[in-house]
Amino acid sequence: MRLSSAAGRWVVFTTVLGSAMALLDSTVVNVALPHIGLDLNADLAVLQWTINAYMLTLAGLILLGGALGDRFGRRKVFVIGVVWFSVASLLCGLAPNAGVLIASRALQGIGGALLTPGSLALIQATFHPDDRARAVGLWSGFGGVGAAIGPFVGGWLVDGPGWRWVFFLNVPLALVCAPVALRHVPESRNPRAHGRFDVLGAALGALALGGVTYALIAAPVAGVSAAVIVPALLGVLLGVAFVYVERRRASDAMLPLDIFASHQFTAVNAVTLCVYAAFSGFFFLSVLQLQVVVGYSALAAGTALLPTTVLMLLLSARAGELGRRIGPRIPLTVGPLLCAVGMLLMTRAGPGAVYWRDVLPALLVLGLGMVTLVAPLTATVLASVEVERAGLASGINNAAARAAGLISVAALPLLAGMGPEAYRSAHQFQATFDRAMPICAGVLVLGAVVAWCTVRPDVLEQGAVEPAPAAGPAAGPAGAPAAAAEEGAPGPCRPECVYHCGVGAPPLDPGDASRRVPGC
Repeated sequence: MRLSSAAGRWVVFTTVLGSAMALLDSTVVNVALPHIGLDLNADLAVLQWTINAYMLTLAGLILLGGALGDRFGRRKVFVIGVVWFSVASLLCGLAPNAGVLIASRALQGIGGALLTPGSLALIQATFHPDDRARAVGLWSGFGGVGAAIGPFVGGWLVDGPGWRWVFFLNVPLALVCAPVALRHVPESRNPRAHGRFDVLGAALGALALGGVTYALIAAPVAGVSAAVIVPALLGVLLGVAFVYVERRRASDAMLPLDIFASHQFTAVNAVTLCVYAAFSGFFFLSVLQLQVVVGYSALAAGTALLPTTVLMLLLSARAGELGRRIGPRIPLTVGPLLCAVGMLLMTRAGPGAVYWRDVLPALLVLGLGMVTLVAPLTATVLASVEVERAGLASGINNAAARAAGLISVAALPLLAGMGPEAYRSAHQFQATFDRAMPICAGVLVLGAVVAWCTVRPDVLEQGAVEPAPAAGPAAGPAGAPAAAAEEGAPGPCRPECVYHCGVGAPPLDPGDASRRVPGC
């Protein structure tokens, strides 16, 4: 499918709208946290769990969501995820207490785990190779807009009808997204997907993350005690068991370890961990900083973050194309460094801060950094594996991003010395915020160093996917798709069959089938 066609535009619209529901919800809730805390008489730990209950199930199950899409159909699983997410959002809005809210947020994460990998995998599997980079750029850009506009929309709703409408918002979005997807998006699946689903692996992964997260959130109150040490150790042991189970299950694993044979895929996911840990910590704390310390209303705090939205809207598609032309190494190095500078500048946003002088410069620099890295990062992840594993690759990368955010939101207040009542005191929160931003900046610098040292500049070029390790003489030559080396599959693609395989030579006219190679 070509991006310029009407069908291509419908695919982009639907996938952007679906993924934007999950991305919007991950940021729109932040601006409502002070009001949720006051209304439900909750401490900082409840606010952390309001964010982390969602990210816990999302990170723990998103790999399974990608596998379900590859097996049963990416469009089908995507639509189920959209409907599930909207129902859970309704429950969040109706929650009478903190416990119900946290449980409903966990249910939301399950819906997000179904729809998020499917949205990106649909783009990768649907579009012509020449249009994929731009399509991914549009998906990243508009999805980023959904995430960035969240604080503004959340502030408007919180100051208006109330914080519960932050969750009710997802229902009408789902009523548009699901029918459009069923009507206009073609179904796709991985014909090689087989075997049993790794429910045990999914459970172990989620429980491991849950144990570590619980320990980090409980530590400021419980200190070094059994209430912290036991869940932390249990989480680590469950993590080891998860790796052992995935290694033993081999082809049936939720996380097939052979995918990390691609050094580029491993490297880009390491960059993802650094980048999204910093982003999650920043957006969790900065919206609280603007309300608790600077004194903004919820709407003003959300509006203050709009410059990042504008930059993402205007420049992300171009950034995706630029990354394709010059290679991802430079964008993935420069982007995190710009974001680090923006986060350090945000420490100027204290009591009596002037927006254009103390807040706006930080957000402009941060927004430029996000534009520079988000689209190339996403495109590089997918270019590092075969198209048939797009759902799995998308799921792993999303899991890495959400797990990084989960641990960041749990650990950053602890590292910065933020007590359970800190968000009720401007003086206490200011001091801890000033300690937290350099930590986020340091993590971004680490990500930039990893990108510069490990990411190949040619990974986005056609045919640049690293081949799987050879299992015997049947393995194809370097650069050939892994599927070509499998027993019973056609031989390696030749340059003249570019239209079908996207390897080797300039693309053919989409309507010209005369030069395709039989069996390719």
